[in-house]
Amino acid sequence: MAGCGGAARVAARVGRGARTAGKGRPLGPEAVLGLLEASVVHREGALLALSKPADLPVLGRPGELSLTALLPALRRRLGLPAELHVVKAPARECSGLVLLSACPRVTEQLQRSFTAARRRAQFPATYSAVTVGIPAEAEGEISVGLCWQQKGDAAAVVAVPSPGRRSLARGEVKSTLTRYRLLGAAGGCALLQLQPRTAFPEQLQVHLTLLLCPALGDHRHASRVGTVLGEPFLLPPQETPTPRTQVLDAELMSRLQLSPHHRLPLHLHLQQLVLPHTVLSAPPPPHFLRTLRLLGLPSPPLPPH
Repeated sequence: MAGCGGAARVAARVGRGARTAGKGRPLGPEAVLGLLEASVVHREGALLALSKPADLPVLGRPGELSLTALLPALRRRLGLPAELHVVKAPARECSGLVLLSACPRVTEQLQRSFTAARRRAQFPATYSAVTVGIPAEAEGEISVGLCWQQKGDAAAVVAVPSPGRRSLARGEVKSTLTRYRLLGAAGGCALLQLQPRTAFPEQLQVHLTLLLCPALGDHRHASRVGTVLGEPFLLPPQETPTPRTQVLDAELMSRLQLSPHHRLPLHLHLQQLVLPHTVLSAPPPPHFLRTLRLLGLPSPPLPPH
């Protein structure tokens, strides 16, 4: 099992690689393979868990470097006898735990256990998020319908506060729920614990905007939250500007030691997964920890292994 320090060093190198990629020199497959190999946080029997850096897709576009495309080579590096399958993983923009299995039967059993947990109103996945804004209540639940909506040439995930039965039955809208808890607040920003009971693309990012606390580094949904005289409010979807780099005020930019053209990665990290017989965890990546330090926010608690 790799230690937390090893995972942190890996994420630091990925962060440097991402900045290099921004200058036109992305990391190659061999370099990313080395990072993934060093990021393993759990290995037992047919199960393997590693901590994925932000902006690495699990399923990439044709010709794009992705976790799935690298799995055969990763299996050989780790000396595993069977093909690896993705059981659970965060979205491209997120960092955090990726659960892999080398046994199809184990894969199926784990996927069934996650489904059963959601049906029992349990929360097997725990995320940590840094937000711009502090929720009005220290803890609570966000329950809302979500759907895809076409906006120009692109599709966007939007909230449907009171979905009709027919739209739910036809699958046009899905009921979603996330439980949240405030772990710390400083200077208008917050560290939140998020536990989704449902799974929908970009669910957590949209739910955070409904709290008027978009995730730091959310360049797609943060523009839905506007301010008037320092008070946040939610813009209707039709009035939301085209997604762009998240706009931060000058004071926050200064505290984060950012240049005007710096584009932050999403501060949304899958930190914990509860399995039938164990709990897996991965510490946040260095960019996340650096933000916590600069803002004076606490580090999210890690459960004992």
